[in-house]
Amino acid sequence: MKLKAEESGLGYKIIGAMKLSSALLLAAAGFGIFRLLNKDLGEALEQFVTRLHLDPDNRFVQDAISKVGGIDQSHLKAIGAGTFFYSLLEGFEGVGLLLRRRWAEYLTVIATGLLLPLEVYEIIQKPSALRVAILLVNLVILGYLIFKLVQKRQSGNNPA
Repeated sequence: MKLKAEESGLGYKIIGAMKLSSALLLAAAGFGIFRLLNKDLGEALEQFVTRLHLDPDNRFVQDAISKVGGIDQSHLKAIGAGTFFYSLLEGFEGVGLLLRRRWAEYLTVIATGLLLPLEVYEIIQKPSALRVAILLVNLVILGYLIFKLVQKRQSGNNPA
């Protein structure tokens, strides 16, 4: 007998896997950020650009180097800590959704909902197709989880 996508929890599995992937990428970024402490960020980015065989005289590369070079160590620590915190949040959401825990649904709805105004602000400041796509994915996730929570409440199904 085949299970429907709803019965198998396919939506939860997809969202949970996305959250765990995001958590891993953010953790890797956090480690990378902390490895840059006590280093000249501009010089580190120049070395990275060289390793990638990018044109160091490119206007975008030069803009990135000048912006990154202006970040001081205290801001870098704060960025690293924020990245790790967000990685943990995404990891908790992902594991909870894969285990089909109600608290994870609420956590994901709250965290995603709270970040939507920031995403909209970013799109207004610097519109890009990627930012719009991320906003749309988050809106779909938010809508799906809210729909499932309402559906469970109406059916009286209250698993832990």
